[in-house]
Amino acid sequence: MNRQIVLRSFILLTLCGPILPQASAAPLWTQTYGGSQYDWGRMVQQTDDGGYVIVGDTYSFGVGSYDVWLIKTDADGDILWTATYGGINEERGYSVQQTTDGGYIIAGTTCSYGAGTYDVWLVRADTDGTELWAKTFGGTSWDWGWSAQQTQDGGYIITGYTESYGPGVSAVWLIKTDEDGNSIWTKTFGGSSSDYGCSVQQTSDEGYIIVGDTYSYGAGSRDIWLIRTNSDGDSLWTRTFGGSSSDGATSVRQTEDGGHIVTGYTKSFGAGEADVWTIKTDCNGATVWAETYGGAQSDYGSSVRQTVDGGYFTVGYTESYGAGNDDVWLIRTASNGDTLWTETYGGSNFDRGRSGQETLDGGYIVVGETYSFEEGEYNVLLMKFGGASALDDGDVPHAGPANMRSRPNPFSRETSIIFESRTGGRAELEIYDIGGRLIRVIDAVDAVGRTGETRFVWDGRDQAKKSLPVGVYLYRIAGDRRGGSHGRVVLAK
Repeated sequence: MNRQIVLRSFILLTLCGPILPQASAAPLWTQTYGGSQYDWGRMVQQTDDGGYVIVGDTYSFGVGSYDVWLIKTDADGDILWTATYGGINEERGYSVQQTTDGGYIIAGTTCSYGAGTYDVWLVRADTDGTELWAKTFGGTSWDWGWSAQQTQDGGYIITGYTESYGPGVSAVWLIKTDEDGNSIWTKTFGGSSSDYGCSVQQTSDEGYIIVGDTYSYGAGSRDIWLIRTNSDGDSLWTRTFGGSSSDGATSVRQTEDGGHIVTGYTKSFGAGEADVWTIKTDCNGATVWAETYGGAQSDYGSSVRQTVDGGYFTVGYTESYGAGNDDVWLIRTASNGDTLWTETYGGSNFDRGRSGQETLDGGYIVVGETYSFEEGEYNVLLMKFGGASALDDGDVPHAGPANMRSRPNPFSRETSIIFESRTGGRAELEIYDIGGRLIRVIDAVDAVGRTGETRFVWDGRDQAKKSLPVGVYLYRIAGDRRGGSHGRVVLAK
């Protein structure tokens, strides 16, 4: 594997277009998965063992036309196991998260089971991908699940859309379940036309933030719709974003300042037919900034995550730049949305990025699909990119060579996390759940000398001092970008 990286700071991407900082680093590695038919990668997450889990759907394997496809890999993208879920008809998988017990929760849609044409489908699997249970939600019409997440109480939150319930043609659908997937409550949001929920995340106050598209409200034919609810799913506020044309969203995350980051596309603003559109809001949904990224043709954003330095990492695909019809497009920005670098990957045909995140080593993992490097029609494409030294110009403060350990691990009441640093200085410890959500920031208890040991004590509670469910949690020194100062701990009450 060739890991030599050649840096190029800036590139003129199009004669009449903007000059974007372009990292010319090739991926550290790529992997494709699939058979002779159509196989799609929808979402990827780094798992607690340093590997990755991918969800999508496959026409090459399984028992029906399309089946949900779950792929577990090691840290190099080599397959450890795969699992398919479905019946004789069509199933699609869009969202996966590793749960606190090391298993997986998957959201999608099913045509083989349930009450209607399509139903929302929630599948729970164990650590080996074996199905533990599956639940359907829906009525007699079309009902679709796009996004799911484990909640702090051990249950799950799902969003998508429903044509069976609600006031219009379709409505945003929010479903809260218990830990066994049984519905606790459902909520619909919408007007007289078509409205869709695409992404949901539980917020730090145990409410929910949802993003989707609305044809019922806003300024244009289709607008981005941001919905904030309390813990019972009751609307606290909604906001629309858009112009006179069509604008849509695919991903939302709560940010460290309590606001939100949204990505998708805009045909109302920007340079081309469609541009990636990323919007930063405050905690009340008011726009802090909005940036478009793209060239003369069509460019789309698929997912966005905040990075540990407060910036953002967006994955999508571009028709304006790159080698083929569509290329995977990575956009790395500062906290104010200014571009730090972009990267394309693809061949002569269609290659699209669907999901990505910053990894614990400071790099980036990206999933999508490829028609350029496939065995069949389309294959799942997994790409690993380097971190600060490869893409971010290396101009990032670093804690220096470090060693971290936690005692006891697993723990039930509290654990001490020891950080050995050669550089000294004040440090804070960040605790994340397995979904990558920051849940606690801890100050050092004591330090030994300028360059000695710093000790942190964690009691298994979040920032609000609420006890957390058992499971795997990740920790890292705040601001560390090269991955030397991190680890994982098991809470086992």
